[in-house]
Amino acid sequence: EAVRITEMAAMSDPYICFHHIHGTNVRLDDSQTQATRAESFGNGVCFSKEPLDPDKIFLVEIVEKELGWCGNARIGLTAHNPRNLESVPEYSLPDLVNLGSSWVFAITRNHNKVITDDQESSPAPTPPCYMEAYLQIGKCKIPKDKLVGRSRPGRYSHLLDQLYKTNILPATARGSRIGVLYTTHANVGEMHLVINGEDMGPCAKGIPTNQPLYAVVDVFASTKTVRIIQVDYGFPSLQTLCRQLVQKCIMNRLAIDWLDLPDPLKNYCKYE
Repeated sequence: EAVRITEMAAMSDPYICFHHIHGTNVRLDDSQTQATRAESFGNGVCFSKEPLDPDKIFLVEIVEKELGWCGNARIGLTAHNPRNLESVPEYSLPDLVNLGSSWVFAITRNHNKVITDDQESSPAPTPPCYMEAYLQIGKCKIPKDKLVGRSRPGRYSHLLDQLYKTNILPATARGSRIGVLYTTHANVGEMHLVINGEDMGPCAKGIPTNQPLYAVVDVFASTKTVRIIQVDYGFPSLQTLCRQLVQKCIMNRLAIDWLDLPDPLKNYCKYE
C-alpha cells in the first residue's frame, strides 16, 4: 500500500508546466515540464502555461549544456499572452523585450547580482546564510531545499552537493536552479531572480501588475535543456515527504537503485 501511494505521488500531475506555444526549435517532453532546444542557438523562447501569481517562483534547472555557443539562458516576465503573439520572437533579448511589457535578464557565469543605489552607499552586506531553511523575499517564503540544485548521482555526489548549497558553482553550470518571481506594492511589481537559493536582487522595478504576467525562459545558446522544478509552499507535499524519508535511509544516492521502489520514485529521489 505504501509503495502504491508513493508511486502515485511521484506520478502526480505537475503544478506548473510550459505553454504549448514556444519557439520553433523547442521540443517539450510528455509532461510539458522539460524544454530542449533541438537545433541552432535561437528560437528557444518558452512561456509558463498560466500567468505567474505574485510571490510565487517559476523555477527551472539547467539539465543539459551544449558546447560551441556563446551565451546562456535568459529568464524573466512578460505581459504578452503567448496565444496573442503573431509569432514567437526568435530571441527574448532583444526581440521580445522590444515588443514592450517584457522584462528579461540574461544569466551569466558569475555576475548576476543586482547592486541597488542603497547598497552602494551602505556597508558590505552580510553573506547569505546557506543553513537557513527558507529564502524570504517580501511576502514570498520559499524552502531552500527546492531552490538548490544537486549533482548527478555518483561516488562523490555528496561532496559536490555541498558546492551547490554554497552557490560556489557558476550560475550557468549544469544542475543550477534559476527562478523568477515578482513582489507587489501599490499595484506595482518588482522582479527578482533567484539562483541556487540566493536572491540576486530587484532586476526590474515599476512593473504594472494590473495585467497577467507570464514567466519567460529562453533556452539560448550554451543552455540546451531546462526542466521545471515544482515548489511546495507551506506544508510539504506527500511527494516531498516520501523523498525525504527515502533519502534519510541511504548513505549515497547510488544506493537508491537497489531499493525495491517504482522507477518514477527512484528518479525523483535521486535528482531532487
